[in-house]
Amino acid sequence: MTKASPISGDKSRVLIFDTTLRDGEQSPGATMTHNEKLEIAELLDEMGVDIIEAGFPIASEGDFAAVSEIAERSKNAVICGLARANFKDIDRCAEAVRKAAQPRIHTFIGTSPLHRAIPNLTMDEMADKIHETVTHARNLVDNVQWSPMDATRTEWDYLCRVIEIAIKAGATTINIPDTVGYTAPAESADLIKRLIETVPGADEVVFATHCHNDLGMATANALAAVAGGARQIECTINGLGERAGNTALEEVVMALKTRNDIMPWSTGIDTTKIMHISRRVSTVSGFVVQPNKAIVGKNAFAHESGIHQDGMLKNRENFEIMRPEDIGLSGTSLPLGKHSGRAALRDKLEHLGYEVGDNQLKDVFVRFKELADRKKEVFDDDLIALMRTGTDAENDHLKIVSMKVVCGTGGPAEATVEMEIDGKDVTETAEGDGPVDATFKAIRKIYPNTARLQLYQVHAVTEGTDAQATVSVRLEEDGNIATGESANTDTVVASAKAYVNALNRLIVRRGRVGEGADTKEISYKDLA
Repeated sequence: MTKASPISGDKSRVLIFDTTLRDGEQSPGATMTHNEKLEIAELLDEMGVDIIEAGFPIASEGDFAAVSEIAERSKNAVICGLARANFKDIDRCAEAVRKAAQPRIHTFIGTSPLHRAIPNLTMDEMADKIHETVTHARNLVDNVQWSPMDATRTEWDYLCRVIEIAIKAGATTINIPDTVGYTAPAESADLIKRLIETVPGADEVVFATHCHNDLGMATANALAAVAGGARQIECTINGLGERAGNTALEEVVMALKTRNDIMPWSTGIDTTKIMHISRRVSTVSGFVVQPNKAIVGKNAFAHESGIHQDGMLKNRENFEIMRPEDIGLSGTSLPLGKHSGRAALRDKLEHLGYEVGDNQLKDVFVRFKELADRKKEVFDDDLIALMRTGTDAENDHLKIVSMKVVCGTGGPAEATVEMEIDGKDVTETAEGDGPVDATFKAIRKIYPNTARLQLYQVHAVTEGTDAQATVSVRLEEDGNIATGESANTDTVVASAKAYVNALNRLIVRRGRVGEGADTKEISYKDLA
């Protein structure tokens, strides 16, 4: 019985085993639809993931169907399904992955004292069960992975015993799970190293590591395991998974790429696809990536501190150890806020089309700091407003003249809006899903545009039936972001004016208005 592994003799190659569609989906609330699973699997396959654990086929008909279709559609990756240590699970898994060009069965059983107590098996009874089930799986497919669940809390002698049994029964990959995120990096490396040195036949199989992040050490433990001799890392996109999650694929891959001097191992991952799949998994799972998350967080390549921004402008390597382009980003972000300095402000103004002298920069910087103290982040349109102090930025081109909205339970809402566009009155009527939607659609009929609504927020509402609502609108068009705000006792009127304010600012952005320019020179005909 052959147990040869495609990388058993290649000490420089690490296989990436992604379990986003199995362990990741086990996060409460992270369930994905059938089509979403197919989409993520296709992205993983294109990215260069070596093994995709597509699901747990026995869990439901839906999971079986998803694993089956992923197996049939996959072009490059090994497609793996999970199975408990019983013939029914293993048979169902084999059926699900059978159409894959490279099928794998991953079967497991809990071997620690706590987990042995669940099925109430003695050590000998469990050992017999492992032999029977791994043998059965190997008779169905050539590629079998076996995991002693809670391996890091299993007695050393017993762990070595059951791993030897699994290898002799035909397992080609032995995965060592830190199921509860209990291990520290030094222990992780030592455990793998000792198992490879101790267990007969260990040199004929691939050792894998599966680390949970309960103590925040999943990635460190996984990399330490590779240092100890593991040649497969089990991980998920964004570190999604049970409780605190798993080893994050993007973290281990970029760590191997960035520190190849001390971690001389490679993967087949196309790192430029990382950000795209990270955002897509975040969307379909409903788990928002925290801003300060390594590699893929919004702030991972953002610098607000004045000292950091100045250093970045001189040489990005002063404060970045990897390039944002390597993970699919267009570049570094220098968001402006109260910690930003003159160098970053000048750079942003130049990007917006303004050339400012030293004296003018001093004046603008003072007003910028005053604004930044009131706002968490200063957007491009805020800077344009600062550069155009004394002009009416909100009503240069588009202005609400009048509006009438009809809504209720009898049908769709209807809004009639009259606007003035560079001195010309235009009126349009539109229906929508509610009064605000109808109003925005009427405005878009009057002034066609491709701006995407990023934010609509009603806030600062005072008490009483005559409450004044403040509405904020944020629009994005071709990378330009503009915000608008308006207050009114009529929330719909405030919404319309905020939307128009944001559109006016986008018009200014599109025109790249410089200091002293007359914005009315930019004609509606040219911009619409």
